[in-house]
Parts: sequence; structure tokens; C-alpha cells
Amino acid sequence: MYEHKKWIWQHEAYPSFDYRYEAIAGKLSSVSRNTGKLEYAIHILDQRNIRNIILDASADEIIQSSKIEGEILDRDSVRSSIRKKLDNAFAYKEDRSTRHTDGLADILVDSSFNHAPLSKERLHGWHHALFPTGYSGGYKIEVARYRQEEMQVVSGRGYREIVHYKAPPAHMIEKQMEELLAYINHSQEDPYIKSAIAHLWFVAIHPYDDGNGRVARAITNHVLCKELGLTHHYFSISKTIAKHKRAYYDILERSNNLIYNREFDFTEWIAWHTEMVNRSIIFAIGEIEKVVRKAKFWDRARAHVLNERQIKVLNKVLDIGASEFEGGLSTKKYAAIAKTSIPTAKRDISKLVKCGLLKRVVGSAGRSTRYVLT
Repeated sequence: MYEHKKWIWQHEAYPSFDYRYEAIAGKLSSVSRNTGKLEYAIHILDQRNIRNIILDASADEIIQSSKIEGEILDRDSVRSSIRKKLDNAFAYKEDRSTRHTDGLADILVDSSFNHAPLSKERLHGWHHALFPTGYSGGYKIEVARYRQEEMQVVSGRGYREIVHYKAPPAHMIEKQMEELLAYINHSQEDPYIKSAIAHLWFVAIHPYDDGNGRVARAITNHVLCKELGLTHHYFSISKTIAKHKRAYYDILERSNNLIYNREFDFTEWIAWHTEMVNRSIIFAIGEIEKVVRKAKFWDRARAHVLNERQIKVLNKVLDIGASEFEGGLSTKKYAAIAKTSIPTAKRDISKLVKCGLLKRVVGSAGRSTRYVLT
């Protein structure tokens, strides 16, 4: 049928996605252990801190998934949209949401918390939430329906144009999407493998005029939340992928192109995707540990009378981590954070040392003196 088979959907084995389990077993074991650690860490938090973890992770997922596609969102708007969905105490006078961020929050909430079978109608709903006006970048697109035209992923222009991927013809989309949805809803595959294959498979079909990457990442989110039995959204995969955006596009291109993927083997993609999930979970565990450390620190600090400057600086150090201060907090950095003078900073720090909340870094002295939390 095809003179030259270049794309995976042209391969006779498609839509199977072969992989070597022994090559990814170690990564699967690691991510499974860390998922258990995350669930345990969540259980020791109080409800207020759990709510904040969910809000931050959900906002990160929305903002970073859009950032991967070159769209920059306002964090306050995104948080307002999420809080309207999840927080019964949300005060509408604080509402900074937009129609667009409300739609993105709808996708996040539905993909995370709605464990009903995924359907074409739900996907179309997500797509409509992405493009409520029917336009993308000033261009009219087909919204909430599969594309009707041919689709290529290209970069450059004219003789410099490079075709990175050519999607299946429009007439093939309906059947291929039915097969993908059946896999998502009924496969007993390992959840981490399943989320990776579903992500790649959707990208390979490229069923929409635009927004395919964001919908693919929402599908990953749906599969993991449903298959792992997660009741809330505690980590952001897109935040990790955004840090490795170039590698993300490169490995998708290699996986979808038979010139690079001659063996029709998807082990590399599954391993990479699983590593991204694992790093996301490890980051989330680290954020929870910060919350726990901060709570324990302030339990001790309440025994002392501190001024607003001291509280502000201590919270800053606790929030971003002492390691960000290159070995400790200096008087100069204290003054900059507190927006005060060097002499005042010295007095504040001296009191914090006497209270046992800060201690001088061994070996530091004079202008190079550094302090760390105790």
C-alpha cells in the first residue's frame, strides 16, 4: 500500500508496541517503590497541607503542559480555576480565573478524578476546553471532532522545511482511536507501561488539528490516576517533561520514525517516560518533606518572639531549601530578602542564633559567614 514505510502506523505490526521488559524492570520497580513512599508521605500530612500539595501539583501540571507547547499561563489564574473546582472554601472575590484557565482546570480534574471509561466524547470535551473559541493562534480549527485533513509535524520553511512526522490519513483515525480507547479502558498492562504506550499511541494518531500533545499528557494523567487508584493529583509529570523538552520531542520523533526505530521496539520510549514519572514523584516527595520540616521547625520556633523580618526570611529559606543559598544564609542575603539594612540583619541573625533557630556554618567567618537552619 505504501511505497516507502517511514512511520510506525505503516508497519505491519502496528498497533502493537513491543518492548523488552527486562530492560525496564529496574525502572518499574523504582517508580513503584517511590509511588508507595509518596502515598505514605501524604497520609502523615494534615488536610490543609494536603490541599496545598494538590493545588500546587495541579497548577504545575496545567502550566507546564501548556509551556511545553509555547503557551505561558498566569499562575494565579490557574490556581483560581483549580480552587473553584476543588476548594469548598474558595472566596469568589479572590477569583482571578479566566475562561481559558477554567477549561484547563476542567481537563485536569476530569482526567484525574473521573475514573469512568475514557470515551471519544470525553476526549472531544477536553479538546473543546482547550479551544473554546474554535481558534488556535488566530487560525480556525476543527474543535471537538477528529481532523478532516492530512497532518504533518514540520519545522523550518521552504527548502529548510523538515518533516518530523506525518500522521495517519484522516479516514484511518476513527478506527485507530477506537483501538486506543479499548486499550486504555481494558488492558491489564502495568500502569506505568500503559501510560507510556497510551501517550505515544495518541501522539502517533495525532487525531486533532491542534492540542494533541496536551491531550496526550492528560491521557497519561488519567491512566496513572485510575490504574494506581489515586484519589488526588499529587505530582506533575508535565513539569518534569518541560525540563527535558528537547529530549521529549527527540525521543517521540525517534520512536515514531521507522528509519530510527527499525526494530519496531518501544523500550527506549517506555523507559524514558517511566523515568519522567519517577522523577515527578521523587520531586513531589521532596516537596512534602519540605512541608513536614517546615511544620516541625515552626513548632519549635513558636517558643520565641520573632519579628516580621525574621519570620519572612525563615519562611523563604524553608520554602526553597537551604541548599539554594550556596552553603548557607549570609547577612547580605538576609538583608536583601527582608529589605532591611546590614546592621539590622546582623541583629536579627544574632537573635535567631541565640534562639537556636540558626547556627553558623563551621569554617565561615567575617563577611563570608554563613548560617543554616537548625
